[in-house]
Amino acid sequence: MAKTTVVVVDDSALVRSILTEIINRQPDMECIGAAADPLLAREMIRALNPDVITLDIEMPRMDGLDFLSRLMRLRPMPVVMVSTLTERGAEVTLKALELGAVDFVAKPKIGVADGIRLLADDITDKIRIAAKAHIRRSHAALPASGATGASAHAGHAPAAPAKPVTMASLGRLSTEKIIFIGASTGGTEATKDVLINLPADCPAVVITQHMPPGFTKSYAARLDSLCRIRIKEATDGERILPGHGYIAPGGFHLSVERSGANYIARVQDGEPVNRHKPSVEVLFHSAARVVGPNALGIMLTGMGADGAKAMKVMKDAGSYNLVQDEATCVVFGMPREAINAGAADEVLPLNQIAPRLIERLRSTSGMSLNRV
Repeated sequence: MAKTTVVVVDDSALVRSILTEIINRQPDMECIGAAADPLLAREMIRALNPDVITLDIEMPRMDGLDFLSRLMRLRPMPVVMVSTLTERGAEVTLKALELGAVDFVAKPKIGVADGIRLLADDITDKIRIAAKAHIRRSHAALPASGATGASAHAGHAPAAPAKPVTMASLGRLSTEKIIFIGASTGGTEATKDVLINLPADCPAVVITQHMPPGFTKSYAARLDSLCRIRIKEATDGERILPGHGYIAPGGFHLSVERSGANYIARVQDGEPVNRHKPSVEVLFHSAARVVGPNALGIMLTGMGADGAKAMKVMKDAGSYNLVQDEATCVVFGMPREAINAGAADEVLPLNQIAPRLIERLRSTSGMSLNRV
């Protein structure tokens, strides 16, 4: 079986050495080159044609984002970003995902060598996933100063981006229904593509996206700047309100509970579930238990099976579930497992999920179910 070939791009000789060592220890992959800057990387990619590259963001001669933007337009390929765990690092990493990077690894600012070695399994897992990811040519350049990310779709966005839809007020329905979204690899952009097409008065949206601590706050702020609904990182005990979206904080599980007449967010520490924290399984089980037939479930792109079984429990409790199709997924793992579990009511391209969700809400507006 052919090994996955990797080129490492990082301005630190130490990081290049450690990543090369980690990759070459794996029986199924090989580091075939290491470049100190994007210009060297460009020549190396042309000469060696790797399956995956790992890419640092802050480098000499050309910024990593600028290089990524050009690469995804001219020679789309799987890229795993290696970013610093800082607030600015989080914002730039989100931009990299928008431009088409498959995933990222957050290296610590201090103790980088030991930190990267501790992340060895995570790094190699993400390289394996990236090697199998669906990559599409990006037509997005880096936005001009002051432009928002809404104008730039990632390399794995659908071929025909959905146009924002409009709808009349949903009124009382919005207070009874809750939309639940689960996503992993490729999900930051897929979730954005759903949320930007929801009206300001849509039901509350509760989201578990696999992300490490330090990134979800920036992600929520970015979505809030793009969407009609208000979006924030969830906090424990807060009311879940229509027209708002709540994102599970990295490193914590998010679930929905009832408090009197209200739904509230429960944000808790705990053991990883399906190797993840936050876990889609935890969120979707709470949807089945607490929201029942007033829940609408959405499973988007991601590796593995997190949330698939719980989504079937949601369906059995009366929810209506939409699952992203293979053609528009970066990684079809979680959606495939949800389909195989019998959890899907409909399987749709990404750009049809928000319109179908709204259509479903309209069609059930006369038979909404009151909370008990």
